[in-house]
Amino acid sequence: MEPVIVISDRDNVATALEPLGVGEAVHASGAELVIVEPIPRGHKVALRAIRCGEPIVKYGSAIGTATWTSPPVRTCTCTTSRAREGAATLGRARAKRPA
Repeated sequence: MEPVIVISDRDNVATALEPLGVGEAVHASGAELVIVEPIPRGHKVALRAIRCGEPIVKYGSAIGTATWTSPPVRTCTCTTSRAREGAATLGRARAKRPA
């Protein structure tokens, strides 16, 4: 079983089912990501770059809006979202380059 879960095919984030360590490779929605900062259980990980103003999508629905732009698609980095009620943080991961 993978250490992250994607709820809907429309999601642009996955949820950590367990703590994720730096350098750990995870697979989600056809992407292989390498974790670049510790991510606690229950926190979200961006599956791709998310630009400022783009919705953060979980459960197939927007749950917040990115408040700053993450680097290009190959790098999925930490972004803080402004949720409808409160704030959430996405963990940093880097898309693994194809061999």
